[in-house]
Amino acid sequence: MSQGSDIRRYLRHGTLPQLRAFEASVRLGSFTRAADELHMAQATASVQIKKLGETVGLALFEYAGKRIRLTEAGERVYAGCGEVFRALSNMEQGLAGLRGAAAGRLQVAVPSSAHYFAGRLLDAFLQHNPGVHASLQVQDRLALVEHDLCMLVEPPQGQEVVAQAVVPNPLVVLAPAGHPLAGEKDIPFERLAAEPFLMREPGSGTRMTVLKLFARHGIAPKIRIELKSDEALREAILAGLGISILPRYAPGGDPALERPVCLDVEGFPLEAYWHFVYPVGRHLSAPARAFMDFARAEAKSLFRDCLRDAR
Repeated sequence: MSQGSDIRRYLRHGTLPQLRAFEASVRLGSFTRAADELHMAQATASVQIKKLGETVGLALFEYAGKRIRLTEAGERVYAGCGEVFRALSNMEQGLAGLRGAAAGRLQVAVPSSAHYFAGRLLDAFLQHNPGVHASLQVQDRLALVEHDLCMLVEPPQGQEVVAQAVVPNPLVVLAPAGHPLAGEKDIPFERLAAEPFLMREPGSGTRMTVLKLFARHGIAPKIRIELKSDEALREAILAGLGISILPRYAPGGDPALERPVCLDVEGFPLEAYWHFVYPVGRHLSAPARAFMDFARAEAKSLFRDCLRDAR
């Protein structure tokens, strides 16, 4: 059998409009509602569905009294509609990327500590890609399956994910300006174990990084308070409640506010990054791929701009 001979009947008859009318009529349960959705006359929709039956060579509907229902052939054609439409959608997403102009929906989720920078990054991307309709969701507990992309410091444990670094996010030890260690040099890391420590809440990427660091030194932090945002931690530091390990840079912060000081601790600043994270095996949409490409090219300069604004 030559290639394509088994689908030749569909290639000869404008099958896509027929499938579109048939799928809508079955999904909506009405020829009239299908015609309304497709912005065509009911008679036109009926003709398209009749032609599809002739193309298939089998009856697609059967009558049971006043009710109409799908035949076995109709059920199979309806299932095939979904496969055909998905294949065309995937093909178009790939082609949109090749055209260099992404279009479609994009959902990005970030923790509260990244919302300012991520918002600036997404806004710049949308200016270059007006065909994308994007949403930025800020939440501290991110469910990867619910979003196209998440931006995290520490990829989640126990999940198979792809993580791609976006921009550096170095961590430093912060203390109030009058802290006894503020003027010392090369402070041993073990010295931090004697200090009351302020920590992000369980599930935070920064918390996971900090706990791994303490574990490598074989010591445990004396956690005094757990707080749910970097901003709250910085305020607690300034109030003299303890020290903490946080990102050195806080784009979007109020430049008029007092700032903690960085302690000169051995091994710091600690290298860390903001990452794009998504589950292994996920087929990224064209807008998601375009956003990642844009971030790789532009994120560092935008991040510097955010820091300059904060100063």
